[in-house]
Amino acid sequence: MAEEFVEDELQEAPLSAEELFEQHKAEIEAAFEEKGFFRRMADMLTGLSKPHSSAEFKIAKTELQRLIAPIAAITLPVLGVAVLIVVTAVQGQMDKKIEVEVARAQEEETELEEEQEQEEIVEQTPPEEMVDVTIDTPDVTPVADVVTPSATPTAEPVSVKPAAQDSVALIKSPVTMKSMTGSRTPGSIGAMTRGGNMYGDATTEGAVLKALRWLKKTQLPNGTWGNGGNPISNAGLAILAFLAHGETPASKEFGPTVQKAMQFLIDSLTKRKDKTGQEVVSFKETDGNEYATLIATYALCEAYGMTRNPNTKIVAMQTLQRIVDNQSPTGGWDYGMNRKSTRDDMSYAGWALQALKAGKMAGMHPKGLDACIKKAIKCLKTRNFKNGGFNYTAGGGPTGLTATGCLAMQLLGYMNENEVKAALDTMRAWKPSFEGTKGKKLSEALPAANPQYYCYYAAQCKYQAGMCQGATPANVKAWQDWNLAMKALYPRTMITLPEKIPGLDGKPRAIGYWKFKDQTCGGEKATTMATCLAALQMMVYYRYLPTTQTKAAKAITSGDEDEGSKKKQSDELDIEVDI
Repeated sequence: MAEEFVEDELQEAPLSAEELFEQHKAEIEAAFEEKGFFRRMADMLTGLSKPHSSAEFKIAKTELQRLIAPIAAITLPVLGVAVLIVVTAVQGQMDKKIEVEVARAQEEETELEEEQEQEEIVEQTPPEEMVDVTIDTPDVTPVADVVTPSATPTAEPVSVKPAAQDSVALIKSPVTMKSMTGSRTPGSIGAMTRGGNMYGDATTEGAVLKALRWLKKTQLPNGTWGNGGNPISNAGLAILAFLAHGETPASKEFGPTVQKAMQFLIDSLTKRKDKTGQEVVSFKETDGNEYATLIATYALCEAYGMTRNPNTKIVAMQTLQRIVDNQSPTGGWDYGMNRKSTRDDMSYAGWALQALKAGKMAGMHPKGLDACIKKAIKCLKTRNFKNGGFNYTAGGGPTGLTATGCLAMQLLGYMNENEVKAALDTMRAWKPSFEGTKGKKLSEALPAANPQYYCYYAAQCKYQAGMCQGATPANVKAWQDWNLAMKALYPRTMITLPEKIPGLDGKPRAIGYWKFKDQTCGGEKATTMATCLAALQMMVYYRYLPTTQTKAAKAITSGDEDEGSKKKQSDELDIEVDI
């Protein structure tokens, strides 16, 4: 016991003064120690784990009250960032899912289109060398039995589907006009050149590609063509030829050529004084009678319909309005767009009416357009028609321009009129020609003057009448006879050059052109015009759908007169949106 007492006494012995000083010093330093945030947090969490009656717990509770604000300042931003990360991740997954669904839908549509096209297409290879062909016209059989598929295969694509470009540059149109123009795609071209008495074939399509490549090769740096003729009309005719084949500024092989030609016409718009002293919009370097102005307007209207280029529309609208405003009092047109003349030139009116038709089909409606068209039809029926055909000027007799008046009425929706039927009868025996046939009546053969100029219209007239629904046997036979003769004549008379240029596949491809045999329209030097007119005939199969198979009549003969009308374009045109 004594030993235990002594040991306890020793343990409880009072501290020395020095030890007490050090103890108090440590307590003071601990009380004034500056602890960091995380140290205070650790101490607080440790204290909160102690019994509620302990001093440590009470101190920790007090510390928690002090640290609420700093904790919130750190926790809330962290939570906000975390929420943003989660939302962004979820949104990204949603976007990704939507993109995949759209891609799948587009792929399914593409596959369906390709399957439909492959059911129609029998591809053909344009031969590198053309040979003389003699064809006897066969007996006429019903339309359903006349298609004889061509046995000639092809390894070369006939066209390229244009890809979308800049929205303010030259772009692919989001609208495919189904009323009159064909789709002008590789599928439709292949379907309409599959061979047979009613269609084109590998030889005709080969001639077309030679011509387009010749135009590409001979284009001048400023965008137009020389080779005789007027630069404005040459550019317009070439644009029409490329567009007929579905080639736009977005096309891979011919896109730059088309774009330069369109830009040339756009840049050529100017104001000048006409023969009456009035200031008018026109094109630089147009010819004296302004045929070129009409042709260029026609080309720009078609170009706008296929590209939706706003600059093209701005120019086309101005020149379209001038055509409307300068119609003669009797409903026709005369040289220089002399609105006071009542000469009513059929040749001149032909280009004016083609321009108006193309403008309206593209959705452009200059003021007074519909009244102008109706007035023109009345002029054709009462002033330019006589003795079974259309004449050169009012009051004359039938001429080769019978085809011009006939086509104008067909394209404008009046294909069932008696004048059209009579004109087709007058042209029934006509055959394509570069030289014409002297000494024969108009009802027997084309006149010697302007044979290719007349053929340009006649090929379209006969196609429209012979390929439409409900075509009469006589019109079917007339188209078959013309088509067989055209397919034999045009490739054979084409001048194929020894020079070749790279095609779409990079392989050397032949080029060629046609020339007039007569002295009109610039004679033999006017090879650009001759080539374009002949090529357009070789593309008649898919350039325009037969009007009676479509809503063309309704689209052309109905609608508001003013561009500013509230009627939607979708009410004016039978359109298919293809985005």
